Amino acid sequence: MGVTDKVWDALTTVIKMNDKVVSLAGIVKDQQAKIESLTERVIRLEATLELMMRAGGDTKNLLR
Repeated sequence: MGVTDKVWDALTTVIKMNDKVVSLAGIVKDQQAKIESLTERVIRLEATLELMMRAGGDTKNLLR
């Protein structure tokens, strides 16, 4: 193998790696969006649960 072949192989490898990195970056971006969406849902559920617990606590106090 000549020097030119080695350089060409190295360049080809770098280009393939770059394509994989770009692809993975897109996947990570999508996953981050899903995580943020789930986080928002959990926050809403926590708020709803807290409000229901407070309302439930108030009705117990009113019944006594």
